[in-house]
Amino acid sequence: MRSAGALGLLALTATACSGEASRLGMPEPIGPQAERMLKLWQGSWIAAFAVGAVVWGLIIWAVLFHRKRSDDLPPQVRYNMPIEILYTAVPFVIIAVLFFFTVRDENYVEKTTDNPAVTIDVTGFQWSWQFDYKEKTGGQEKTVASVVGQPVAPNASGGAKPVMTVPSGKTVRIRLHSNDVIHSFWVPALLYKKDVMPGYTNEFEFTANKLGTYEGRCAELCGVDHSRMLFQLRVVTPEQYAAFIAESKAKAVGGAK
Repeated sequence: MRSAGALGLLALTATACSGEASRLGMPEPIGPQAERMLKLWQGSWIAAFAVGAVVWGLIIWAVLFHRKRSDDLPPQVRYNMPIEILYTAVPFVIIAVLFFFTVRDENYVEKTTDNPAVTIDVTGFQWSWQFDYKEKTGGQEKTVASVVGQPVAPNASGGAKPVMTVPSGKTVRIRLHSNDVIHSFWVPALLYKKDVMPGYTNEFEFTANKLGTYEGRCAELCGVDHSRMLFQLRVVTPEQYAAFIAESKAKAVGGAK
């Protein structure tokens, strides 16, 4: 029985060291900001497991070695200043460590740069999204490509999901706007979401290093058709992104004639 239990534990450990189990339920990250969030998540669980192990160890130790053996009152530790200081200091140390790593990683994830490679204005509206790609020409910003979505009905008829296309390995700035109520821009693969506020512009930056198409959605209950606010993030090569922008510009020129 012991050998079987040891083999089972070994198998569980091997599984946890790779794949989804090691991410503790989180999606696979696609960029450095997402990887930082994943490490914070994993570190928090490691700390929780460590504290839990100590607590359970003390409980088991007390049960095994300090069972009631007589009616005599056991030695009392109240007013023991060193022990009371320990009881107070340890939780503060744990909180301080978690606070430090949280602030450090939050500052990294929320950091913005002066000249991002790509700037996209994202407008949330009931019940879809609009993506406007911005470029600066002669010191002025203009829209060079635009994608306007239609409400999507999951597993049923409805408009196709609007697609946000970004180049891999480049810094992308997202500026969030709302035309009506509060929405929330969420791509699980980024391990990040941000509120979309009417009358206020939220923004953040990310870099995606893994090519592919990733699902996105509104993460704020914004009304009766909230579930239809779906979109996709498509990460392509810089060459493919340049071709996408060039094609959009050509269509805009053709439509203006």
